[in-house]
Amino acid sequence: MGSSVGTLVSIQRCPGSRRPMQPVSPARLIQDFGLEKDRHARAGSERQILLIEEEVLQSMNLRIGEVKENLTTRGIVLSNLDQGQILQIGSMVRLRITEPCRPCSRMDEIRAGLQQDLEGRRGVLAKVESGGSIAVGDPIRIL
Repeated sequence: MGSSVGTLVSIQRCPGSRRPMQPVSPARLIQDFGLEKDRHARAGSERQILLIEEEVLQSMNLRIGEVKENLTTRGIVLSNLDQGQILQIGSMVRLRITEPCRPCSRMDEIRAGLQQDLEGRRGVLAKVESGGSIAVGDPIRIL
């Protein structure tokens, strides 16, 4: 069972549809919008940020960013978080968990059967409650 404190392992920005994710650190998260310059950032959206555990990626032999996550974490079991729970990253940024991320058919473009393999392990979606700058290595706390 993971702890209530984890680490931010990677930050990735989606530059456009079907394009590889771009690592970025530090990065700016904008309140009720998402990751600055990310294709999926949208005011009012419940899907501003996608987080997934490094442990899940490693167990499936996936590279960081391969399943299009914005934030890769270590040390927190994201699937244990409830809708509405708050994660604090670094000293300023707070994310509100909105829902588990359901693996889509595009996962099978990465590897046959991956959509099914990721069921229940695809990470969580979140909304930016309070923005600010984050960097790889920042602590992540469950509030």
